[in-house]
Amino acid sequence: MKKYHVLVVFFLFSLAVSAQSSQSFLLNLYGGYTFSDRVDFDSSYARVEDGFEYGIGLEYFIMDNASVELKYNRLDTRMPLYTKIPLSEGSIPAGTQLNAGDDKGAINYILADYTYYFGSSSQKALPFLGAGAGVAILETPRSGNGTYFAWEVKAGVKVKTNSPVSINLHAYLQSMSAAVGYDYYWDYYWGPVAVNDYVSTFQFGLGIALSYDFSK
Repeated sequence: MKKYHVLVVFFLFSLAVSAQSSQSFLLNLYGGYTFSDRVDFDSSYARVEDGFEYGIGLEYFIMDNASVELKYNRLDTRMPLYTKIPLSEGSIPAGTQLNAGDDKGAINYILADYTYYFGSSSQKALPFLGAGAGVAILETPRSGNGTYFAWEVKAGVKVKTNSPVSINLHAYLQSMSAAVGYDYYWDYYWGPVAVNDYVSTFQFGLGIALSYDFSK
């Protein structure tokens, strides 16, 4: 998986280098703090703990106030799994951590974002709203890697300087959805019908990005 991270970063960096003569590309370096979330299953629940999230993105302005971006972010975290009800005929009480000592994991987000900046491009501070969708690659010690649908929304302000570097302060909400089994329903015509059961994470975070504008 580490080789995969290197390839993603190298790909984005190569695009940035090739775009140095362009008037519309920015290279963004991300850092942020992502808060925890609880995910409930039928007989257990998991927590995706707080963690530092970091990444890189290449942003292209399709007009003065709007851009699209391809980015990669990684959240290194712990994912403890707890029982909600007693298991094994009561030998494992509720609230027991089932993966103690083996709960380290990570979520890798690969997203395509759209961002709209409010105001004139000549302003030093530009508020913005954005949203994106893509995939999340979940790393867990026991079950390996899985790829799931992911999305995010974000809001913040971009602060320009007199140099090619600008600072981007933002808040974000990220989500990842995964199928974890089946729920069964009775249909009068078909009989028992299995329907995929999905769970989702919803993690709020606060971040900062340093942007380098190749047009300056």
